[in-house]
Amino acid sequence: MGVIIPLAVVTGFWLVVGILGPLLVRKGPNKGIIQTMIVMTAVCCWAFWILVYLHQLNPLIGPQIPVKTIRWLGEKYIRTCYRSVIVVLLSGISLHSPFSLV
Repeated sequence: MGVIIPLAVVTGFWLVVGILGPLLVRKGPNKGIIQTMIVMTAVCCWAFWILVYLHQLNPLIGPQIPVKTIRWLGEKYIRTCYRSVIVVLLSGISLHSPFSLV
């Protein structure tokens, strides 16, 4: 039930835009082009929305990384962060402004 309501509401909205939009265009030399643009906009926006909505409906399960690999990545990340802080402190650059010297 929770899937049908947003699907019906958004589809109905883009149907209204695609059907009533071209009827509101004033007469002029480019009336047909403007009507086509409005219909194509409604179709493309609805298609984009439905693809994103359906994609998020049942997300794929992410990769399952072994605990050993996660620990190794954590150690590498922590070492890299500590090295960056030490280099910044030893080089005499202020942490508040990257361009000023201490």
